[in-house]
Amino acid sequence: MKKAIYLFICVLCYLPLHVSASNSHSNSYSESENHDVVINYVYKEAKLKGIINYQVFKNGYNAYFNTKTRKKQLLTIIDYSKPSTEKRFFVIDLKRNKLIYNTYVSHGVNSGGRKASRFSNIVNSKQTSLGTFLTDSTYYGGNGYSLKLDGLTHGKNDNARRRYIVVHGADYASEAFIKRNGYLGRSWGCPALPRSLSRKIIDTIKGGSVIYAHA
Repeated sequence: MKKAIYLFICVLCYLPLHVSASNSHSNSYSESENHDVVINYVYKEAKLKGIINYQVFKNGYNAYFNTKTRKKQLLTIIDYSKPSTEKRFFVIDLKRNKLIYNTYVSHGVNSGGRKASRFSNIVNSKQTSLGTFLTDSTYYGGNGYSLKLDGLTHGKNDNARRRYIVVHGADYASEAFIKRNGYLGRSWGCPALPRSLSRKIIDTIKGGSVIYAHA
């Protein structure tokens, strides 16, 4: 009899814990499901199909979502899985769900030729870094008007400041250079943009927006 009473008490104690765990799992699943719905919605509203690979966009959106120090509703995606002869630099306004810039961008001279295949976080490697960046302030340097970046992905790009990885304009990052040479020029690891657009883009994304570099 005492044993039966003991088992009954144990079952009563276990049931609330089980129900609570089930509800927690259900809520967690719903949040994840809702997050995916939002990503799908933005992808469709911004008309990104056929322009940016969906999984690349999803990774970029998650990088944006997880960067709590962001100050702007902007997401820049650089898709280094594409060759440099394709427009692989995308700036998306997440407030209006609109693609506002799509242009060429260079990769590091030691990352590869027409296509980047090697990436590094090492100082003086002259290779491109991947991961999540946060834009900071602007300055005038050897490459003209430039934008400082902070690398937020540990071990992948957190040496961005020490490596002087910045967004800047360059004559070699243009369609004219591709037509003359058959490929886009390369930097020392910086995402260099066409000079005709670099200032406008820098002024748009500076001051706390997220850049996600994918390969």
